[in-house]
Formats: sequence, structure tokens, C-alpha cells
Amino acid sequence: MVVEALRGAMGDGRYTTRQMEDMLDSFFGYRCPDDLSRSLNKLRLMGLICGEVDREQACWVWWVDKKKEDQSE
Repeated sequence: MVVEALRGAMGDGRYTTRQMEDMLDSFFGYRCPDDLSRSLNKLRLMGLICGEVDREQACWVWWVDKKKEDQSE
């Protein structure tokens, strides 16, 4: 349920960890009490979201792979 809500909030965008923090706060009125990048990385390792280091912005960028999502349905 949490992952579906996160996917709904992310849509087709790619977001930095800081943007994800702001998104969680604005959509859900919630800030992750733990290190958000660690939590997002766990979701990435489970194949639920995608993420990679953006060297230009010097941060992680996160997104939902719609192709993977469509294949799992």
C-alpha cells in the first residue's frame, strides 16, 4: 500500500532525495524519521523503484519504471 502511494505521488518524474523528502511532506504530511536515502535504496534493491547517482547534481535520483510496473500487473 505504501509503495503504491509512493508510485502515485512520483508519477513519471525523476526526483532527487531532497525533492522526495519535500514530496512526502506535501502529499502525505510525513517526513521519514530514518535516513530517506537508505529507505529508498531498500525499495530500489527490492525492485520497487529505480534510482541512480546523478553526477551532475551530485545526488541520488529516484523514479518509477513504468515498464517494470506494467509487466508485474
